[in-house]
Amino acid sequence: MEIRVLRYFLTVARLESFSKAAQLLNVTQPTLSKQIKDLEEEYHITLFERTTRSLSLTQEGRLFKEQAKEIISLVDKAEAQLKQKEKDISGDIHIGCSESECNRVVMKAIAKTQAAYPLVTFHITSGNAQYVTEKVDQGLIDLGIVVDPANMSKYDYMKLPSCDVRGILMRKDSELAKLDAVSPNDLNHKPVIISSQEMVKNEIAGWMGGNQRELHIVATFNLFYNARLMVEEGVGYLLTLKHLYQESEDSPLCFKPLKPELTIRSSLIWKKYKVFPKAVEAFLQMLNCEIQWKEENRRGVGL
Repeated sequence: MEIRVLRYFLTVARLESFSKAAQLLNVTQPTLSKQIKDLEEEYHITLFERTTRSLSLTQEGRLFKEQAKEIISLVDKAEAQLKQKEKDISGDIHIGCSESECNRVVMKAIAKTQAAYPLVTFHITSGNAQYVTEKVDQGLIDLGIVVDPANMSKYDYMKLPSCDVRGILMRKDSELAKLDAVSPNDLNHKPVIISSQEMVKNEIAGWMGGNQRELHIVATFNLFYNARLMVEEGVGYLLTLKHLYQESEDSPLCFKPLKPELTIRSSLIWKKYKVFPKAVEAFLQMLNCEIQWKEENRRGVGL
């Protein structure tokens, strides 16, 4: 299989037309059709449903499209790194992250890195810990930020210094809104919206003392925004992090911390033994300096 043919396939899949793809790729339509046909015969699959009026991907074709996109992404990334000039620190840095205030120190390091090396471009993708670790494992992102608890056995990592507080986001007119903090007993038999991550579920099970069966989970989520909408519409009580929602007097929602308190930290992870391009090395140095400064400042004020 040639990379060129994968690019041909992705172009045809995107345009849903051999003639349009051939024109864009500057090849003849018979040549393009033969390349795709040879690809199908090589792997004994049918990538396209062909009729006289339409062209669409088969189920095998849709799966192959996602795999081809990942392969091309890795190839493009490798080529960009090989073309990077030794004297200039430049290139793309791909970071995947969960949603948390803990990420702020990373964003500060991004700002300082970009100011020092304006030819470096950052690409941020949001997702839960499972999504982030999968992309790190596949080599599609350089670095990932995951909220603890997370399985770190496969990664090198850097602990981030900030922490966030777990609690419950709820409507201000809900039964629990009058409380200062929410205990395990308060949540018994209440409709709860919780992260789909197993590690978060396990963490909450520990906080509840093994009584997690008393939780009435009505919905799960992987990112915050849609979960917040569910709370606004009265679906249930959302287990989330304090700094993801900025409460105001006009807001219909309020946040209550858990009792006993449950704080979380985050870590920056990458694949073990990974050799980074100069741009990523420069960013990690900047982030390390930012973390050290934050820790020294914390000790200086007695925190």
